[in-house]
Amino acid sequence: MRFLTTFTLLSVLCVAPVGSEAAPTWQERMQARMAQRRAAAQPADWSPDPTQINSHANPQAGPLGPGVVSLSLLHDGLVRKYIVHVPPSYDATRAQALVLALHGGGGSADIMADKDRYGLGRKADEAGFILVFPSGYSILPGGRFATWNAGGCCGDARDRSIDDVGFLRAVVAAVSARLNIDREQVFAVGMSNGGMMAHRLACDAADVFRAVASVAGTDASTQCQPSSPVSVLHIHAKDDTHVLFGGGAGPDAFRDTRKVMDFVSVPDTVARWVRRDQCQATPHKTLDRAGANCEAYSGCAAGARVQLCVTASGGHSWPGAQATRLGKAVPSMALDANEVIWNFFQSR
Repeated sequence: MRFLTTFTLLSVLCVAPVGSEAAPTWQERMQARMAQRRAAAQPADWSPDPTQINSHANPQAGPLGPGVVSLSLLHDGLVRKYIVHVPPSYDATRAQALVLALHGGGGSADIMADKDRYGLGRKADEAGFILVFPSGYSILPGGRFATWNAGGCCGDARDRSIDDVGFLRAVVAAVSARLNIDREQVFAVGMSNGGMMAHRLACDAADVFRAVASVAGTDASTQCQPSSPVSVLHIHAKDDTHVLFGGGAGPDAFRDTRKVMDFVSVPDTVARWVRRDQCQATPHKTLDRAGANCEAYSGCAAGARVQLCVTASGGHSWPGAQATRLGKAVPSMALDANEVIWNFFQSR
């Protein structure tokens, strides 16, 4: 069992995405300190009382319908939270696509679900797919400042070897028990550290996820042997100052360098997937407009696709987003990430 031990509050801000939360309040800092003291007082083999958390672990609680609901499940001794967004058009007699949307490092499910910051909920309602926002690992009671264990990055989730692949598998299983999900249309998308986690899912859960998309988060996997070819879309700004396009951690990427990594470059990330999916080495242009271009690799094994979309500006942000972080670059409007991602998932 893995339980709370120590907490470095600033470390989880290492790759905070556009729209990430503000600096911790005095009350949150006190909560973190209290949690650290409680954890230090617990014996090494301590485990929670199952009678206190079983209410969080019942995926068979009955079918869901249109709307938004916050749920949780017990995985690997931890209560993990996620938000389910079911579009108004949901028809329980027809299997529908499922998309998991993973927030950036220092964020939370609530941040990723904010329609003004990312707009994924609007896209789900428009296109008719089921959308789930899981939360990464956090020591805080409210789940803020969470990170994902994407392999080489990031923060406490990585350092404590949190089983995020297993958790996200469990989320798909729990949601599939309550909604009619098309198992051939299960996808994952992520921002920054969440994008890195999407790359890891392509490596370690290709039997579940048919395609993944990452925005501003390069491949951080420490080993990768997909069980089958999986389609991968990567979106990145040339002027990203967190996860540098050419590789490495930029000046805005971290407070504590130990909590991140020497990020893989965008070209190397794409080259890895071209090799893994056995695609033809030369890409072809699929989009070329002022401020943005996309190129795709064809001839991949089992019909998989690899595609890269690059914006000239926007920094560490979600292209097409309506909100801008204070003091950060305005997201590029040359590309609508939600439109590009959904089209990619549907054309795989």
